[in-house]
Amino acid sequence: MDAHDFVNLAYVASATLFVFGIKMLGAAETARRGNLVSGLGMLLAVVITLLEQGLDYIWILVGLLLGGVIGLVAARKVKMTAMPELVAVFNGFGGLASLLVAWAEFEKIRGLGWIAYELETSSNALFSGFVIYCAMLIGGVTFTGSLYAYGKLSGKLSGSATVFGGQKALNIFLLIVILVLGVIFTWSTDLDLTYKVFLSGVALSLIFGIMGVMPIGGGDMPVVISLLNSLSGVAASAAGFVIANNVLIVAGCLVGASGLILTVIMCKAMNRTLGNVLFSGFGATSSGAGDDDDREPKAISVEDAFYVLEAASSVVFIPGYGMAVAQAQHVVKELAELLEENGAEANFAIHPVAGRMPGHMNVLLAEADVEYEKLLEMDTVNPMMPTVDVAIVIGANDVVNPAATEDESSPIYGMPIIQAHMAKTVFVLKRGQGKGFSGLVNKLFVMENTRMIYGDAKATISSLVNELKGSS
Repeated sequence: MDAHDFVNLAYVASATLFVFGIKMLGAAETARRGNLVSGLGMLLAVVITLLEQGLDYIWILVGLLLGGVIGLVAARKVKMTAMPELVAVFNGFGGLASLLVAWAEFEKIRGLGWIAYELETSSNALFSGFVIYCAMLIGGVTFTGSLYAYGKLSGKLSGSATVFGGQKALNIFLLIVILVLGVIFTWSTDLDLTYKVFLSGVALSLIFGIMGVMPIGGGDMPVVISLLNSLSGVAASAAGFVIANNVLIVAGCLVGASGLILTVIMCKAMNRTLGNVLFSGFGATSSGAGDDDDREPKAISVEDAFYVLEAASSVVFIPGYGMAVAQAQHVVKELAELLEENGAEANFAIHPVAGRMPGHMNVLLAEADVEYEKLLEMDTVNPMMPTVDVAIVIGANDVVNPAATEDESSPIYGMPIIQAHMAKTVFVLKRGQGKGFSGLVNKLFVMENTRMIYGDAKATISSLVNELKGSS
C-alpha cells in the first residue's frame, strides 16, 4: 500500500465516522456521542491532509489557536437564547471559507496559467473553472445571507420581511447576470478577463445573499437557518472539488443533504413550499388574522392559576421562543416535576418550527434534563388535547394560532398547529399584548377558555413553583 492509498483509506474511515456520527445525532441519548464521533472523523481528515500536503504548520497553528480561542469564548459566553444567531454566523463563515478557498485556487491559476495548472493538477480547465465559480457563488450567497439572518434573529435588523416594488424582478436580473458571468468565467481562457469576471461574481453573490434573505419574515427563520446550513455544506463540497479533496466533498454533501432534508421537514410542518417561504414576503405587514377581533384577552393572577393547576390531572407545556428569552427551561422542568408529584401527568408539546431554529425547543429542554420521552411531537399530542386539563403556552405564537385551521384569510391558514385551544383551560405566558415575531395576532388569546398571565415567563413559573411547594 503506497502513501496515496493510505490517505484514501483514511478518508474513507473519516467519512464513515461522519455517517455514523450523523446517525447518532438522530436520538437524544446518543447525540453527544454522535457529535464526538463526527469530530473524531474531522480530526482524522485534518491530520491526514496536513501530513499529505506537507503544509507550513506555522500559519495553520496560528489559525487553529485563533479559531480555538474564538470558539471557546463563544461556547462559554453565548446564551442559549442566542443559539440561532450563533448557528447563522457559523453557517456564514462556512460559506466564506469556501469562497476564500475558491479565490485562492483561482490566484494559483493566475500565477501558473491554465496550461501549467492543468499539467500540475491533472485537471480539466473547464471543470476547474466551473467548480471554482460554484464554490465562490454558493459561499458568497451563504455568507451574506447568514449575516443578514443573524441581524434579523438578534434584533439588530427588523424581523419583518422587507419587500419593495420590483424586488423579484431585480433578484431574477441579478441571478441571470451571475449565471452569465459564470458561463464567461468557465469558458474563457483570458485570465485578465476572468479575473474581472470573478471579482464581479464575488460582489454580486454577496449582494444576492442579502437580497435573498431580505423578503423572508421572522416566522420563517427556522427554514432559512436550515437552508443556509444546507448551502454551507454544498459550498464546502464545491470547495472539495476545487482542491480535489475527497473527504471535503463527502462531508459537504452530508451537510448539504441533511440540511436540505431538514428544510423540507420544516416546510412540511408549515404546510408551505420552499418557494413560498423564500418569495412570498410573508410577514411584510403587521396585519393578520384576528386584527378585526374586538374581544379583549382575559388575564389571570398567578395565585388563581395555581388553584387550577393544583386540581389538574393532566398538563401540557407548549414552549416557544419566549421560553428561550426568559431562560425559563429549568424552572419549567421543576414545575412539571412538582405537578407530577401532585398526581398530574405533565408532558411537553414540541412543534417542528417552534423557536427560531430547527430543534430550538428540544435543545433548551435537553439542557434542563427533561426526559426525552416527555417531548411529544405535534401528531402525538393533538389527539390528546381535548382531554388535557391545562395547556400552558410559554411564549409561542403561530404554532398555536387557531387561525391556521379556522380562518382562510390568514397567511398561515393550512399550517399544522398544536391544538392548544382544544384543552379545557389554556394559560398563555407573555410579557405583554404584542404580536409574535411573525407579526400575526393570535386568536387563541381571546378565546373563552384562555387566560393570559402577563410578565416574565421565568418569574411567573417560579411563582407557580413556590405556590406548589407551599401547598405540599
